[in-house]
Amino acid sequence: MAFHQDSLVFKVRRCEAELVRPARPTPRERKRLSDVDNQEGLRFQIPVIQFYRCDGSSCDPVQAIREGLAQALVFYYPFAGRLRELPGRKLVVDCNEEGVMFVESDADVTLDQFGDALQPPFPCLEELLFDVPSSSAVLDAPLLLIQVLHES
Repeated sequence: MAFHQDSLVFKVRRCEAELVRPARPTPRERKRLSDVDNQEGLRFQIPVIQFYRCDGSSCDPVQAIREGLAQALVFYYPFAGRLRELPGRKLVVDCNEEGVMFVESDADVTLDQFGDALQPPFPCLEELLFDVPSSSAVLDAPLLLIQVLHES
């Protein structure tokens, strides 16, 4: 039975954030960003929430995503780096293998309880998205923060 979105109350328990690094060594380099990317008005983060239903398999989705992310970062290694600012406010990605932020969490709610509200504007967004302290800066912070939420 689906609950009305205004009455849906649930708790989210988060584990401590960790850094997921590429599974294998990657090139150590700096990649300059374009003049479009250097615009002051574009220096912000964009929250994104996506939902995936379990296919019924017995695999642990957190472990599968953590391992898959580490493998993907081998090929998409700039995401594991940090934005740095050069003189003249020019941005570069310092490809340094520091990793992306990863948070495992549990919620005492199921996707079915959200009913048909799984499209923007999404109710309860603030409860599901988490801003890890020190990760919200644009410069010198992880380029991605991924939170995987188990439903209880």
